[in-house]
Amino acid sequence: MTANQASPKRIGDIFRSGRFGLSIEIFPPKSADGDASLHEALGRLVRYQPAFISCTYGAGGSTQARTMEWCRQIQTRYGCTATSHFTCVGATREALLEWLKAAVEGGVRNIMALRGDPPQGQTEFRAVEGGLQYANELVTLIREHHPEMGIGVAGYPEKHVQAPSLDVDLANLKRKVDAGADAVFTQLFYDNACFLSFRDRCAKVGIGVPVVPGIMPITEYARIQKITAMCGAGFPSTLAERLEAVKDDRSAQFEIGVEHAIAQCRELMAAGVPGIHFYALNKSPACERILEALGFAATQSECA
Repeated sequence: MTANQASPKRIGDIFRSGRFGLSIEIFPPKSADGDASLHEALGRLVRYQPAFISCTYGAGGSTQARTMEWCRQIQTRYGCTATSHFTCVGATREALLEWLKAAVEGGVRNIMALRGDPPQGQTEFRAVEGGLQYANELVTLIREHHPEMGIGVAGYPEKHVQAPSLDVDLANLKRKVDAGADAVFTQLFYDNACFLSFRDRCAKVGIGVPVVPGIMPITEYARIQKITAMCGAGFPSTLAERLEAVKDDRSAQFEIGVEHAIAQCRELMAAGVPGIHFYALNKSPACERILEALGFAATQSECA
């Protein structure tokens, strides 16, 4: 921790303080050029003083070391609170506890606790012998051994692709919250009605923690089509038609995507959401445009 770095803030404390929970998600790049590009993007995005920046954890824990290194850089180089993604995939309980111990010793104070996707080539998630099967078990493990940790979990406004029904999916989410999660961060969506309905259903079943919408700005239509197909998110037909009409014009796709995200965020903020979680895809221009339009002023200081 550098002398000018503030102490990392825990997710629960961020929302209890009444602060708007702006957060940005990145992933560990696979090359030196990718590292340089991400450093440039973070240098621009931290000027908007996000409450935290989260870093994903590759399939099967394939980026464990890189995830930890980027969390360290987020906190020491950029003075911003880091949140590390963490999954059950391919790890025994002992290995999970060992990683958590290393994360705490490395200064991480927040975990995004996820079950994780099945390893490549498998259609169903299967816990390894001595491992965990569900994300609520991971939340319980963290709470038992590191009760001071801030914990976020995933929510799915349009249902997890492997859940048999909306009701079952919501019951799974409530188990994660009851196990000790501080906040729910949703999968991306492009129709706010899906999120607002999801938020209402959460309240009806007694989920009382903040439910934060996840927004992925459209910058390349073909890429978003693949992502939404993979995660089961719907796509408004009118938006699809506009993007299809400019499928050979990346600049026009970017403008339509940013315009849609600005409108989404304005409506969500008017509806009283406690924060917004941006899936930035390691790039800054779209998020910068959106945040400026929403009234977030860039500063020359590090994260607050």
